[in-house]
Amino acid sequence: MTSSVPTLSRIRVGSAPDSWGVWFPDDPQQVPWHRFLDEVAAAGYEWIELGPYGYLPSDPGRLGEETARRGLKVSAGTVFTGLHHGPAVWEKTWDHVADIAALTRAMGAEHLVVIPSFWRDDKSGEVLEDRTLTAGQWRDLTAQTERLGREVRDRYGLSVVVHPHADTHIDSEENVSRFLDATDPELVSLCLDTGHYAYCGGDSVKLIETYGERIGYLHLKQVDPEILAGVVANGVPFGPAVGRGVMCEPPSGVPALEPVLAAAQRLGVDLFAIVEQDMYPCPPDKPLPIATRTRRFLRGCGA
Repeated sequence: MTSSVPTLSRIRVGSAPDSWGVWFPDDPQQVPWHRFLDEVAAAGYEWIELGPYGYLPSDPGRLGEETARRGLKVSAGTVFTGLHHGPAVWEKTWDHVADIAALTRAMGAEHLVVIPSFWRDDKSGEVLEDRTLTAGQWRDLTAQTERLGREVRDRYGLSVVVHPHADTHIDSEENVSRFLDATDPELVSLCLDTGHYAYCGGDSVKLIETYGERIGYLHLKQVDPEILAGVVANGVPFGPAVGRGVMCEPPSGVPALEPVLAAAQRLGVDLFAIVEQDMYPCPPDKPLPIATRTRRFLRGCGA
């Protein structure tokens, strides 16, 4: 008797610099970009994200050569925004977005992952602002995100996918639902990060089944529930929580990825599912074996 694994024909799996411990454009604790490219290809992936702008070569000609000779393609770029501060931060935001969007487009990608700004510093834990937005800040957040979605679409042909993230204002089920209900589906979709959503108490399968038409992109990640319990109980900021190992190697954590991938497949649309195991900082020899095992695990899930 044989068991058959359903083929996830609509899911395109990739990885990202984040899974190699890369959080910053330049940092002596991170592996050099050429090593990341060599190793992500060796692990069996063909899709990658750009990571923090400036980590990979920002000249599209050079980056195109470097990725092509390793059989790699780019699925998305990433930007950080503080759009709940309203129109006053638009110009500064756009200056940050434009270069990244241009490189993303030049590399043939179609998605721009938008991460909201942190309410507390992810290294020091310093509280930067209230963790709860006012009604006016919510209006600014949704209106300015729609504006970003429109501008990025019209100027660069990219789709904005907003990434709920720990220690930001778009985090829990309540806040993710509020954000989605207040934004135009034609302009704003979601990058569902399964690990961050679980970190903040959310159920990824439920979110996919409830807001299926808004799911534009996936980040695959798991949390260690025991470490998470200590993080929540002690109010540990996200950066130090990662240092404790709160984001763990699949399939040892939650949520189980098989049901998430199955729910995503049922949507009947093509989706990227990019592996991101936050582990900054990490020893340089740690990422490749994990990435190789994770790719093998996902093949076993049908991806």
